[in-house]
Amino acid sequence: MTTARRASRSSCNGGSTMKFQRVKLSNFKCYDDADLRLDNGVTVIHGLNGSGKSSLLEACFFALYGSKALDENLGDVVTIGADDCTVELWFSHAGGDYHLTRRVRATGAQPTTAKCVLETPEGNYEGARDVRRRITELLRMDSEAFVNCAYVRQGEVNKLINASPGDRQDMLDDLLQLGKLEAYRERASDARVGVGRVRDDKQGALSQLDEQIQEKEEKDLHERLNGLETKESELQDEIEHIEDQKATAEETLTQAESVLEEYEEKRDELSTLEADIEDLEATITETETERTELKEQVSDLQDQRESLREDLSETVAKTDLDSSEPDPETVDARLDELQSRDDELQSRIEDQRVDAKDHSSTADALAESAADLESRAEDKREEAAELETDIEAARETIAERREQISDIDDQIADLEARFENAPTDRDGSQSYKESVASDLDNTRQQVTELETKLESERESLAEAEALLEAGKCPECGQDVAESPHVDSIEDDRGRIAELEELLADAREDVSDLKSEHETATELVETADELSTLENNRSNIVQLVEEKEAGLDADQERIQTLREEATAHESEAETKREKAAEAREQAEDCRSVVAECNQERQQVKQSIENLERVEDLLAKIDDCDDDIERLREKRSQQAELNDQRRDQLAEKRERKQDLAESFDEDRIEAARSEKQRAKKYIEQAAEALTEKREKRDELQNAIGGVTNEIEELESLRDRREDLEATLERLETLYEETEELQEMYGTLRAELRQRNVETLERMLNQTFDLVYQNDSYSHIELDGQYQLTVYQKDGEPLEPEQLSGGERALFNLSLRCAIYRLLAEGIEGAAPMPPLILDEPTVFLDSGHVTQLLDLVEYMRDEVGVEQILVVSHDEELVGAADDLVRVEKDATTNRSRVERVEATVAELA
Repeated sequence: MTTARRASRSSCNGGSTMKFQRVKLSNFKCYDDADLRLDNGVTVIHGLNGSGKSSLLEACFFALYGSKALDENLGDVVTIGADDCTVELWFSHAGGDYHLTRRVRATGAQPTTAKCVLETPEGNYEGARDVRRRITELLRMDSEAFVNCAYVRQGEVNKLINASPGDRQDMLDDLLQLGKLEAYRERASDARVGVGRVRDDKQGALSQLDEQIQEKEEKDLHERLNGLETKESELQDEIEHIEDQKATAEETLTQAESVLEEYEEKRDELSTLEADIEDLEATITETETERTELKEQVSDLQDQRESLREDLSETVAKTDLDSSEPDPETVDARLDELQSRDDELQSRIEDQRVDAKDHSSTADALAESAADLESRAEDKREEAAELETDIEAARETIAERREQISDIDDQIADLEARFENAPTDRDGSQSYKESVASDLDNTRQQVTELETKLESERESLAEAEALLEAGKCPECGQDVAESPHVDSIEDDRGRIAELEELLADAREDVSDLKSEHETATELVETADELSTLENNRSNIVQLVEEKEAGLDADQERIQTLREEATAHESEAETKREKAAEAREQAEDCRSVVAECNQERQQVKQSIENLERVEDLLAKIDDCDDDIERLREKRSQQAELNDQRRDQLAEKRERKQDLAESFDEDRIEAARSEKQRAKKYIEQAAEALTEKREKRDELQNAIGGVTNEIEELESLRDRREDLEATLERLETLYEETEELQEMYGTLRAELRQRNVETLERMLNQTFDLVYQNDSYSHIELDGQYQLTVYQKDGEPLEPEQLSGGERALFNLSLRCAIYRLLAEGIEGAAPMPPLILDEPTVFLDSGHVTQLLDLVEYMRDEVGVEQILVVSHDEELVGAADDLVRVEKDATTNRSRVERVEATVAELA
């Protein structure tokens, strides 16, 4: 590619084009693993139909847009038999590098996107929805726009031309971002209608406010409020006067109740004193009875203590204590001594029992070991006897094998004798057979050729003789009298005779070579048989040598086994003697245990006696304590009764004082005052309730009028705000109406500019691919309706073109749209690679050449930096800057991809 072309290419997008750099697949559709790098220029992905070429581009499309790029289920992208698949795409865009990873898991009931990460220069995006949204922002196109603009998928080359005018208009408007202007115009229209509806609602609300304000102004609210407040003030003065009189009555009532309460308190106290006096007298009598009972309990305890002392004396006599009533500390000390001795005996018994058990276990183990050694000695002797028998059998086998070796030597000598007069030796037999077979094939082919040629000559001779008999020249068909070639028939007969002679010689050679081939086959078989016999002889010799080598070792093994058996028997006898010694030691230990148990019984009896002494001493002490406690309690009860007698005297004196302090006249006067005060308070409460209810009614009426006045002021404020809002809504309505008209006008202007630019670019491409006299130009109207004009001015619909011309026309249209989007109306825009998937499906050979011109034009003149073409057609290989081969293994049904460096011949 020339420098000028490279400059043209880079100028198309100013270095901001999106380019695929690398795609890596794992378990995606028919690919187990694939890793492909993509460079600038035209990359042709070539292979047979069904090899998996299109799947590479589908993987790139899927990486960008996920499930939106699929016509099938999400799980269909996972290779059959695999649990998940992964697609990675590296691409550059606007000077930055991006890496996209999608992984699909198909192990559950529904396939899911297990991972979706887009790594960008400004950070990472995760999740299928966020990644797809970011890709759409980067490319300024969603998956549908991508297909309509940059990705001509297999079988969809005629998509635009087959679409209805309305659908085609929507597709192109969306690609050229004009659909957004229509959406904006519709939004402005909706906003205008909404503003108008709100304005009308506000106008209705203003009318309602005016009616409400007029209704409230007609009520004279302020005059009504003044009258109500005057009545409320007068009523409040009456309430306060009654409340003052009621307070005086309540004070009189309180004083009378105080006198009566004092009288009731004294009566209660007098009653309480009488009850207390009665209780104290009863309590004193009960306490004196308890003191008598306590004195009897002390006497009983003294008798019990004397009995315990007699038991103690008898129990002490059974011990080795000196005193008849020993000290508790002495008893404790003796108990400690006996307990210590008991522990010593117990410990010794346990030790002796353990030793006895150990000696018994040792004896059993030694006896068991001795029995095992005797068994092993018997096994050794049996093994030695079996080895002797095996040695005899081996010697017999060796003799038989030597006879076999002698027979094989005779057979080998007979077979080697066959090569003494043979045409080849043993090593060259196979090559000799192949050489003879080759000569035989060549000779048979020569026979076939001679037979064919002879048959042809005979047929020619028969035709010539027939012509000669008819008076015609056998060569030119002229009359014999006029032809100079009549004598050539004899030459034909001579050639046939030569061919018959050559054919006979060749057939004889075939017969000789067949015989020679049979001999060669026999020699090859003899050589194979010799190799087999020699191999068998070698194996038998090896077996004989191994057997003979093992005889001496077996003989030594027999001697070793018998020596080991003798050693085992000797060791077994030693262990039996040690076992007897261990059993004697165990018996000694059991005797010691019996002696210790006898002494321990005596110690335990002494301990029981001392514990009985200790218990009796403790009970005697308890009796002493109880006697002292009961005497102290009896003394305390005497003191309590003395105190109670003093309290009884005091309460009798207080009772006398209270009985003398009662004034019956004062109490009666208090009762009369209380009754009068209560009656007035009840009357005042009823009057207050009635007047307070009237006051509350007035206050509620005042509050109602006040609220209405506040509502009137609020309505006036709301009316001012509503008038201001109506003015703003009227202004906003006019602005939205102007905005709606502006978006419609702008869309029409931009569509016309796009139509003119697209028509110009389409005609440039059209002139390139239709360099003939059939068609003149193409017209594109404002609704993107396409018309093709012939040279004679006759208009044609694109559907009237032939299948190949229609497909090429659509490719031209798609390329023109791509160029329009790439160059933009007001500057370059970043575009993805131009992708053509099987664009030759509907093209014949002549149109394929025009397609090549179109691809080179887009690369060299338009400057598209990266074009990806998928095709099985060999003619497209010549247009490739890079070639990628795709092949499928018929056995595994898996595809593999290989990048091929384009040769100079291919580029030419």
